Amino acid sequence: RPELAHLPADARAVLNFWFDPEHEACWFADSEAFDQEIADRFGDLWQTAITGMCASWRRSAGDDGSGIVNLAGRLAEIIVIDQFSRNLNRNDAAAYRQDEMALVLAQEAVCQSGFAALPTQWRKFMLLPFMHSESKAVHGHYLKLFEQLGDAQTLDFAHQHKAIIDEFGRYPHRNETLGRQSTAAEKAFLQQPNSSF
Repeated sequence: RPELAHLPADARAVLNFWFDPEHEACWFADSEAFDQEIADRFGDLWQTAITGMCASWRRSAGDDGSGIVNLAGRLAEIIVIDQFSRNLNRNDAAAYRQDEMALVLAQEAVCQSGFAALPTQWRKFMLLPFMHSESKAVHGHYLKLFEQLGDAQTLDFAHQHKAIIDEFGRYPHRNETLGRQSTAAEKAFLQQPNSSF
């Protein structure tokens, strides 16, 4: 992609890896092999990103004024701290520890003038921190962005996530990992098929 030419090499590597068509089937799957590949290739970079040390990706030289390079860098950072965190820390509280950081990056990204012109898949992963949030206000305020995305499957998942947050104020399937006590209603909910994401 020519718009990636001015990105730092490590940010470009993240996007090329994540959006490789061969990896799409692994995005939301529980795959030890995929998780290990991320750990081998990006484990050190993840440690750097979660400490806020990849901000330069958002201020890349050579931007053409449209903001596309800065948005691409922001997307790479979101993928590392939002998606890679889940791959690298399955069944561990660390999987969710960067969610607020990813949310702030997403909130800033959607305000950029070039956001609407980005490819659908890029916008999708920029929006996922909103879906991952356990805030009713966040789900209510940002649902319209999923409606504008033009991806029916992602919108359906956004509605499903919002319904859980509206009912419980949190994701019950995270309770055990986060050491939270589940209510009777949450325990009943978790017995239902497809109650965990």
